[in-house]
Amino acid sequence: MAATRLFSQSDARGWIPWGLLAPVIGLIFVAAPVLATDGLFADLGFVDARGAPIGLRGLLVFLLIPFFLTSLIVLAWTRLVERRSLASIGLGLPGARKSFVRGLVLGLATILSVIVAILLFGGFKTGAIAPALYTPASLPAVLALLACFIVQASSEELLFRGWLMSAIARRINLPVAVLLTSALFTLLHFSRGQFWLVTLGSFMFSLFACCWAIKANNIWGVMGWHSGWNWSLAVGFELPVTGIDAHVPALLLKLVPQGSDLLTGGAEGPEGSYLCVLLLAVWSAVLTFRIMRLRPAIAPTA
Repeated sequence: MAATRLFSQSDARGWIPWGLLAPVIGLIFVAAPVLATDGLFADLGFVDARGAPIGLRGLLVFLLIPFFLTSLIVLAWTRLVERRSLASIGLGLPGARKSFVRGLVLGLATILSVIVAILLFGGFKTGAIAPALYTPASLPAVLALLACFIVQASSEELLFRGWLMSAIARRINLPVAVLLTSALFTLLHFSRGQFWLVTLGSFMFSLFACCWAIKANNIWGVMGWHSGWNWSLAVGFELPVTGIDAHVPALLLKLVPQGSDLLTGGAEGPEGSYLCVLLLAVWSAVLTFRIMRLRPAIAPTA
C-alpha cells in the first residue's frame, strides 16, 4: 500500500520524520513536559515518588499541565518543523464543534454500555444513587474534571491519532501508521507487572480511536469521545479510570466491583475487563469494514 496523505491533501513544506523515527519523537513529546514538571509537582505534593497523582488536586494538575504542554509542542512542531496545515493532523474546522459534542455524547454512551455489560454479568454491586448530588461541594470538582479530561484526552488524540498517525502514513502507509500509533499508545499506558488483558485493552482502545479518526477524516469526534469516556468513567460510578481514582462521589451510581478481575478489570477499572476489550474489538471491526468500503473517499493515496 502506498503512502497516504491522511485528513488533508495539503503539502508539507518542511521535514516530516522518517516513519520509524516518528514514534521516538512522539515519545519525547510526552516525556519532556513530564520531566520538566515532575520535580515541582512532587515538591508541592501533587504527585508521589512514582509520578502518580495524589488526591483530587494532584489529579487536576496531572491532567491539565503536562498534557497541555504536550499539545503546544505538537502544534509547534507541526507548524514550524513540518510546516503542515492543522487540517493535515485532523484539525480541519468545518463541523468541529458539532463533531466534538457528538463524540462526547458517544463517549458517555459507549462506556455506559461497558458498565452495563459488566453489571449484567454480575461484576458490580450497586450502592447509592447519585451521591454527588447530595454533596454539593463535589459538583465543582466534577465540572473541573470535565475540563481537565477534555485537555488530557484531546492532547492524546492530537499526538497519537492526529500528528503521529498522519506523519507515519505520509512516510510509509496507513496500516503501518495505525499499528505503530497503537503500539506507542500501549507502551505509554503500560506499567511493570501489568496484566496482559489490560495491555490488550490499551491497544484495542487505540485501534478503535484510529479507526474512528480515519473514518471521520478528522480527530474532533474522537477527541470528544475519548474525553467523554474518561470523564464519565471517572465521575459517574466511583470506578478507576486507567487505574486512577478521581476522588469524587459517583454522579450517577456508586458501583463496587465483585468477582474476578477478568470481569471487573480489578484495580485498572472497567477498561481492563475482557468485556471492554471485546466490545472495542467489535466496534473496531465494524469501523474497519466501513473504512474498506469508503477508502478512496476518506484517505486518497499520495
